[in-house]
Amino acid sequence: MSHVQEGSFLTLHYRMSGPGGQVIIDTFDGQPATLSLGSGQLSPAIEQRLIGLEEGSRHEIELEDGEAFGERQPEMVQWVARRLLNELGDPHEQYVAGDVVQFPTPDGLGSYAGSVVEVREDGAVLFDFNHPLAGQPVRFEVQLIGVL
Repeated sequence: MSHVQEGSFLTLHYRMSGPGGQVIIDTFDGQPATLSLGSGQLSPAIEQRLIGLEEGSRHEIELEDGEAFGERQPEMVQWVARRLLNELGDPHEQYVAGDVVQFPTPDGLGSYAGSVVEVREDGAVLFDFNHPLAGQPVRFEVQLIGVL
């Protein structure tokens, strides 16, 4: 049997849950995920916990507060002017708390997400760019179907 190593290509089912057991993502009832370890598809802390696990095995991994996605960083909660939002997207978009908005990276090759916290009367929007599970405990259940 194969074991997970750095750079392994994996086929797996997984379920990620946050505090209180709310499920964030679950592939067990659908198609398994395929990913390359080290490509950034999983957090580095989760990837490190997978190393050494055997193909065909199933595990439950408990990660402490902030271990999976880092601590919450107050400087990642920022106001964005309506003018900039109009330039980056639909100028008629109405934002409400809880919306998740994709922003292009400065090089235009990728994107990152921010969650709307508050909208001011002048149209400026307060975004939280922290990962939704930053600073929180995470439970990661995994079934390793294939390891290459």
